[in-house]
Amino acid sequence: MKFDEYHPSEIPPKPGVYMFRDRFGKVIYVGKARDLRRRLGNYFQPSRKRTGDAKLRSLINSIYEWSYTVVRNEDESLLLESQLIKNYAPYYNILMRDDKRYLLLKVDLSEKFPTLNLARLKKPDNARYYGPFPHGTALKTTREFLLAHFGLRGCKSSNPDEETRKHCLKKLVKDCCAPCTGNVTAEEYRAKLDAALAVLDGDIAPVKAAVQEKMLKAAEAGKYEAAAKYRDIAANIEAVFGHKNRIFENPSLPGAQFPPGELGMRALAQRLGLQTLPRKIICFDISNILGTLAVASMVTFTDGKADRQAYKRFRIKTVMQSDDFAMMREAVSRHFARLLAEKRPLPDLLMVDGGKGQLSSAIEALISVNAPPLPMLGLAERNEEIYIPGRAEPIVLDRHDHALRLLQSVRDEAHRFAITYHRNLREKRIRSSLLDDIPGVGEIRKRQLLRAFGSLTRLKKSDAVEITARVPGIGMNIAKKIIESLK
Repeated sequence: MKFDEYHPSEIPPKPGVYMFRDRFGKVIYVGKARDLRRRLGNYFQPSRKRTGDAKLRSLINSIYEWSYTVVRNEDESLLLESQLIKNYAPYYNILMRDDKRYLLLKVDLSEKFPTLNLARLKKPDNARYYGPFPHGTALKTTREFLLAHFGLRGCKSSNPDEETRKHCLKKLVKDCCAPCTGNVTAEEYRAKLDAALAVLDGDIAPVKAAVQEKMLKAAEAGKYEAAAKYRDIAANIEAVFGHKNRIFENPSLPGAQFPPGELGMRALAQRLGLQTLPRKIICFDISNILGTLAVASMVTFTDGKADRQAYKRFRIKTVMQSDDFAMMREAVSRHFARLLAEKRPLPDLLMVDGGKGQLSSAIEALISVNAPPLPMLGLAERNEEIYIPGRAEPIVLDRHDHALRLLQSVRDEAHRFAITYHRNLREKRIRSSLLDDIPGVGEIRKRQLLRAFGSLTRLKKSDAVEITARVPGIGMNIAKKIIESLK
């Protein structure tokens, strides 16, 4: 959205992340907010250009476009803001120049006695990483409890022995199963670790129940400080690892970051209820003038980016009248019949440019070639309504939603590709018809003229002398006729 298209009533008073871009489309600032409407309003006050500090005035004067994303809570905005800053490195985010990173939990399963370690960077070491976690204190407290609860080692040695035992404080409080003394086998220790990893994977009910039981016993015994401690631990476990509040990637491999379009794919999967991310999206569009020179385009987006090597274009062969629905059926059926015949993988999402009619045509096309069911949608351009099979009413998303923005990018690219192909065919027919009407110009001379001048526009700007010089075999009389006819 352009800088001067700010309407406060259209911005929800919800937590989220916003981005500013300059006139070249480069991201210059990323910020987070508990209340997007209030925060963005601070930037768009006319007085800010005069009263703000030098950095703020410079930032506001550089804003050409802006956008925002609504998230579930403030923790999610922290993580998304951090990720976007690292991806785009905006010029005005000077507060993040120290590259501060949120804590991760690292588990190196190649060790004999793995444990839960804290880390800030994902390294290419084949370890399993959980996180990032925006609240470091809660994570550290919860980690210490999990180590003690499951009896995992807390020492730095990956293969502890008797020498390690001499410097261990855990032996005093008996919070460790003491693999350094041979008290447990590697298999027994691994069972304890698996129970802890289950908590990290979201199965928190058993450990949370155990903590609450300890809290009640401490309260009954009058140990209120201990009861309060267990209460806080239970709250931390729910906040850090509970499914309801889960906002981190879990688990992840070293170096994993959001690839281009990841936010859009994740949002789209959530909005449509898809079981897997729509990593491969194909979209069809139709272009014609009253049924003439009818063409269809098919564009492919892989991981949220245009995959131009996979684009296809179709000349409509079986539909002679102006019937966009029939044209869509032909294009979709031809493409999927070929995919099935060649046993090639199907896309994760099929999209058509249009509403209910175009979507129904695509469904009929898949049925006609016995294609298996797959996620489909139609995007109607007028109000950006999303139609999906089996649902009468369209889905209408906020225009800043990453899911809608991804769909718009795919649809616009399909439209551009179809229009370009149709325009090229139309221009080719126009060129042919104009030159065909000139006496003495046959197919060979027509090809020679177009090859020498490249286009009719350039040919029109030339004169008879230039034509005879650049095209062998054309004399002055024919050259004059060509100039007269074109003009």
